[in-house]
Amino acid sequence: MVSTVESVASTAARDLLRNGGNAADAAIAANAVLSVTAQHFCGLGGDLFALVHNPGNTPDCLNASGRAGSGADVDRLLSEGHRKMPHRGDIRSVPVPGVIDGWMALHKRYGSMPFSMILGPAIQLATDGFAASPLLVPMVEEIRGLPGAQDFEHLRSAGDRVCRPGVGRVLRALVEGGREAVYLGDFGNELIKVGAGEFVLADLERSQADWVDPLSARVWGHDVWTVPPNSQGYLSLSAALIAESFELPAYSDALRAHLLIESVRQAGHDRSEVLYEGADGKSLLDPARLDSRRQSIDTDCVSVLGDQWSNGDTMYLCVVDNDGMAVSLIQSNADGFGSHLALPDLGVFLHNRGIGFSTAEGHPARYQSGMRPPHTLAPALVTRPDGSLRAVLGTMGGDAQPQIILQMLVRLLHDGASPGDVVGSGRWVLHGDGGGFDTWDNLNTIEVLLEESTPDNWARGLEIRGHHVRVDESNYGHAHCIEVTEDGLVGAADPRAVIGSALGD
Repeated sequence: MVSTVESVASTAARDLLRNGGNAADAAIAANAVLSVTAQHFCGLGGDLFALVHNPGNTPDCLNASGRAGSGADVDRLLSEGHRKMPHRGDIRSVPVPGVIDGWMALHKRYGSMPFSMILGPAIQLATDGFAASPLLVPMVEEIRGLPGAQDFEHLRSAGDRVCRPGVGRVLRALVEGGREAVYLGDFGNELIKVGAGEFVLADLERSQADWVDPLSARVWGHDVWTVPPNSQGYLSLSAALIAESFELPAYSDALRAHLLIESVRQAGHDRSEVLYEGADGKSLLDPARLDSRRQSIDTDCVSVLGDQWSNGDTMYLCVVDNDGMAVSLIQSNADGFGSHLALPDLGVFLHNRGIGFSTAEGHPARYQSGMRPPHTLAPALVTRPDGSLRAVLGTMGGDAQPQIILQMLVRLLHDGASPGDVVGSGRWVLHGDGGGFDTWDNLNTIEVLLEESTPDNWARGLEIRGHHVRVDESNYGHAHCIEVTEDGLVGAADPRAVIGSALGD
């Protein structure tokens, strides 16, 4: 079974499974298709994280997030008047893209089919064209006319045919010559040219992918696994550990929403201070650290937080094969089309994940050469106490990813809900001043946004407890889930994605 944000990607991955590929092959194939058809979510200019369940073993964790180039110079940035990393239009917020190295590492350890077969569907779509999705069309207006946006020049309506010849060239180069043909070929040459001193050849010769120890916690009788820092995945686990201590009422009760929101607030209020590459994920889950936060939560009102506070677009997909291998994979440009900078001849837009860096003197996540920025990407994988797979799940949504994953975990593990309800139930998210990357910047501006599909009493129940509440058509994530049951695999793609699909045999 496979679940992704676009049916064309799910179909490509499902067909690969039918032809003898495994979950790793299918995950790469689906991601590659989305790098062609869903440039507004992900692409060759972004990063990747993945968790892999191989039966009988502890899950493997892949961090393929890129590092800042050798030309990184925070003093020059500050001298120009910047106090934060530029959000768009500035190459300094573009670390070296890691997705290609991520595919290479995943394939080297787990792949069973040649790249020619895995990337074949994506190459065909890039060359022959595809029908634009209704999600892509409005997003294209953000980058229309920019250098590198030529593939979308004539796109006006859903269903219009789009070709991506430059992306096809990169994928063919990967098939024919491996990672060197990409990072040291046209892709790398254009990146160095666009970087104008930000990157040197040595930056591209270094792989951006590392296998790392996953982070885990036992909650509601299961082990939940995620990616350690520089990922914010620890927030999914710490919020779940806090929430587990409460007797959670039914989904329809506003008290449940309040307790989960408070668990997230207590877990995440110091995110901007403690999340950086090399941070000790286990210490962030230490019971002594979380106990005081748990004790600060009041069932009747908003809790007081510590003094420190700290509409991204992403795609998440999951695959489980017949042998029980599962891949929970997330890949992103950070925010929509990312930095709005592209490799102009190839039409590949570059992410802006560098917005996670700090410019503050002495901050452990300060912008500097070779560093990975703090990341919102936080896939999840759930195993039973005997080590067998229970589920793979995840979502897009910027800062809100751990919030959405917490709600999914409660529905799955506490309520025993089906994947359809786990994914489809109405959600809340916390929202800051601007887009989806500033939730923890200012305590006084945080709102609780509710989907219209949430229970009617949630808004009032949260308001009387002191939350700032707004029912809003915001970004509540595109989540996916596949569960392993006694009767086989059960999966769901998020209806919010409109064109997502979960397919299996």
